[in-house]
Amino acid sequence: MSVAFRRDGDDEHLEPKFEIPIPPGPNLVTARGKALIDEKVTALETAIASAEPERVEALKRELRYWQTRQVTAEVVPAPSGDTVEIGTTVSLRLNGKARVLSIVGDDEGDPGAGLVAFSSPLARALMGAEVGEMVDWAGTEGAIEVQAITAAA
Repeated sequence: MSVAFRRDGDDEHLEPKFEIPIPPGPNLVTARGKALIDEKVTALETAIASAEPERVEALKRELRYWQTRQVTAEVVPAPSGDTVEIGTTVSLRLNGKARVLSIVGDDEGDPGAGLVAFSSPLARALMGAEVGEMVDWAGTEGAIEVQAITAAA
């Protein structure tokens, strides 16, 4: 018998929909990051209530991701600003070029805006550094000079 006569629909040939991957490790967030997650969950719940039927499954999938991130969020204590840690803004020289970066949680990360996730290689290299310290980066000794550290508001 031909396949055309035994198939009920084309659903069996659609690409499977997997859950959005959760970054490994703890879900450390700043107070700002926790607020952003809460806002995202609320916005998605509102969107689902008024969504067209064909969009509901995609929105529910995204909502499951953000609800998981909301439940597992661990707000880090406010940093002192003495060393580089989550919630600090760091002024540095990387290979002679001045840069300013804020160390944030995974979901807050936006490198183009100067927000670097704590799990990124650059942030991991900087963690625990103090003002004036030279940090090794990308196989170069002393490639990063930490010039100033401030605790984010």
